[in-house]
Amino acid sequence: MTASSVPRGPYRGRIAPSPTGYLHLGHARTFWTAQERARQAQGTLILRLDDLDQARCKPEFVAAMYHDLRWFGCAWDEGPDCGGPFAPYAQSARRAQYRAALARLRAGGFVYACTCSRKDIATAVQAPHPEDDDEPVYPGFCRNRQVAWSDVPGPGPTPESPAGAQRRPAVRFRVPDGEVIRFVDGNLGVQTFVAGKDFGDFVVWRPDDVPAYQLACVVDDAAMQITEVVRGADLLKSTARQLLLYRALNWTAPRFFHGALLLDARGQRLAKRHDALSLRALGARGKSPEAIRATWEHPAVRRDWEGNF
Repeated sequence: MTASSVPRGPYRGRIAPSPTGYLHLGHARTFWTAQERARQAQGTLILRLDDLDQARCKPEFVAAMYHDLRWFGCAWDEGPDCGGPFAPYAQSARRAQYRAALARLRAGGFVYACTCSRKDIATAVQAPHPEDDDEPVYPGFCRNRQVAWSDVPGPGPTPESPAGAQRRPAVRFRVPDGEVIRFVDGNLGVQTFVAGKDFGDFVVWRPDDVPAYQLACVVDDAAMQITEVVRGADLLKSTARQLLLYRALNWTAPRFFHGALLLDARGQRLAKRHDALSLRALGARGKSPEAIRATWEHPAVRRDWEGNF
């Protein structure tokens, strides 16, 4: 499978923050890159709120997200705060669209119910290296099991106890083992992954009745007519998975541009645990957006970002 990079009409890009903490330096670089590419193409930039993780998404983080993005100089043409032709722009309000996509995948035979727990998988396969920021390849225990679809979480009530929720099946996408997934990244060039080797059957609907990232991302990008997805290089393997979903759903995939990651002095990518590097903290210390952007000249180099500021 080779993904083409044929443009699909006027440029439409997006930034998709998750309000589970304060935006940090790495987020800012990715979002700024997305904005610059939209501006260069004289296109449209969409803000989408990736707030499916309701347990971790907090109103104070949503408010901080809007404030910090605007302080940094980001501006968007469509979003939860300003509307647009493809509303709603918050994932928590788009469950009907995800349900419809799941039904199509099920009707096409692309998915199956899976009762495996994380512990089951961890004891059967070698866990990924921490720097991969990825999940282990699923060993396929449930591929041929007859798990009742009636047990899969639906739009109705779900068990209140965490233990009850964990016993409910997830829904996995069945990857075509051995197929080569190839696409041309706008920044990193040709990328190649082998289904069943580099990644296995992946979850599209969680046992707690929440659509998984891969499915929600594809549904939203297709519905909002995104022509290019700009994100970090840690999501290259997710792109391979999502290309399979686009094909299964018979939707045209966007182009992709994966930016280099900002790494700390130990070689780990910046994350929300780096509180000192949140935009909020940097602004409070008197750092300007221009000064922050000036530190991005050599993003691939491991740096003591905390010390740099």
